[in-house]
Amino acid sequence: MSEGTLPTNYNFFEMWEAIWPRAKDRVAIVCGPQVRTYEQLAERTNRLANYLRSKGVGPGDSIGLFMRNDASYMEAMLAAFALRAVPVNMNHRYTGEELSYLLNDSGAKVLLVHETLTGAVGAVPGGVDHLEVILVLKDPDPSTVSGEIAALPNQVWFEDALSSSSAEPVITEGRSGDDVYLMYTGGTTGRPKGVVWRHEDAFFACIGGGDPMRLLGPVDAPEQLIERMVDAFCYLPLAPLMHAAAQWTTLSWLLAGGTTVLMPGTLDPEAVWDVVDERGVNVLTTVGDAVARPLVEAWEANPGRWQGAGLFSLSNGGAPLSPSIKARMGELFPGRAIVDAIGSSESGVQGSQRLQAGENPTGLARFAPGVGTQVFDENLRPVEPGSEVIGRVANAGRLPQGYLNDPVKTAETFVEVDGVRYCITGDMATVEADGTIQLLGRGSQCINTGGEKVFPEEVEAMLVDHPGVHDVLVVGVPDDRWGSAVAAVVSPVAGAEAPTLEEIREFLRSSLAGYKLPKHLVLVDTVERSPAGKADYRWARAAAEAEILA
Repeated sequence: MSEGTLPTNYNFFEMWEAIWPRAKDRVAIVCGPQVRTYEQLAERTNRLANYLRSKGVGPGDSIGLFMRNDASYMEAMLAAFALRAVPVNMNHRYTGEELSYLLNDSGAKVLLVHETLTGAVGAVPGGVDHLEVILVLKDPDPSTVSGEIAALPNQVWFEDALSSSSAEPVITEGRSGDDVYLMYTGGTTGRPKGVVWRHEDAFFACIGGGDPMRLLGPVDAPEQLIERMVDAFCYLPLAPLMHAAAQWTTLSWLLAGGTTVLMPGTLDPEAVWDVVDERGVNVLTTVGDAVARPLVEAWEANPGRWQGAGLFSLSNGGAPLSPSIKARMGELFPGRAIVDAIGSSESGVQGSQRLQAGENPTGLARFAPGVGTQVFDENLRPVEPGSEVIGRVANAGRLPQGYLNDPVKTAETFVEVDGVRYCITGDMATVEADGTIQLLGRGSQCINTGGEKVFPEEVEAMLVDHPGVHDVLVVGVPDDRWGSAVAAVVSPVAGAEAPTLEEIREFLRSSLAGYKLPKHLVLVDTVERSPAGKADYRWARAAAEAEILA
């Protein structure tokens, strides 16, 4: 594509093809030792797209991304978009059984996986012989990760695939804003749900509509995207690319000519601040207290070590940020904006709370509603401002088509009110007298621990099979670092030795991701349930907090 070509629609790849030639010498992605200019990213994307096409990948096919942070994550996403295929985000903490569900639900034809994650792929029940090809990558920071390495069927080294393929641009007829963008999320049940978006709707609802900072407003036509390109900007998201919080913001800056810095491996607060200074990061995005608290503590413990001279905003998304951490961030970084974003994989970005110097926030985020945002009562009528009625947050406007392979859940989440289609997000809130929305928390029993969603029913279903467990309920309890910590309230088998926390965690380790394992165990004589056998989570949470927080 020539530098003078303008995008004619809101297809992600069509917009990318118009942007990269105009920013070809700029750095697009940094991830540890990996540094890609826009031109290098475009060339590698073309090579991968040509290779995938040679393996029969085409419009509508799904490509699984079972990876940690890596510059090649974005190469894979862009290559999929080039072919009108669908990249599938997969939580790199999943075990073989959990990964099997995603592979089957998404219908993945190809899988990209880091070498240190091949053990989980090898543990998929029934195997993965059905995949056309498995591309294996070296982790950009192997010193910080470990895992069983397995030989997989149809395995090809990622770099070998690229070197064997053409760098010529890939032509795919029919690319448009109607192409599919898929984002798996925990949703409100024990299995992840694939949220199906059109590119055009996701462009506006999720990645800013040509306005990454939400300051200018969305573009009115695709060609205006060129006018919105930044001269220089560096962004650092601390969520992994498998999460919407990082994926959306990274895409938004790639389509603005900016630089995105990704952190490889596990969270290292000192390494984060080193990169902030080294790269002149302008905006840093955390994921709740689990990420923000260690960052704040590292800065406080090392006075004068870092300057953060380029920072003008610290933002948060993906998990709640406590008022105390917001206040400490404001004290440590005077003059910088502290922004707490609100949204979900189903609703896109709904709004944000932007704190000014000297503000002392209380409770969860409070934000001015955007166009189409409502709080509905139990009868799906708008909550009156100042009424103190607690309702459910809903969002209209640009919305996804629904959940992949789940018409029932789609009908429950996306409802029509007075002729307008809304997404009921699951967040509970009140509407203040001035019209602002005060979030209160999730309406379901979902546990948000460090930005990861844990569903009690899933853990309970596994834990009840432990030979020492008679009955169990799983709840979240407050935790200074993680926001919420998973707690198991267990009644042991009569006459048997009560299980220990270590035994329970070991029992679950082979079937559940590590973040789903209980951090606390509370033993009770009887787990209380209703006469119909329904779980009494209110009782379970009170029992857990009484013992753990005493």
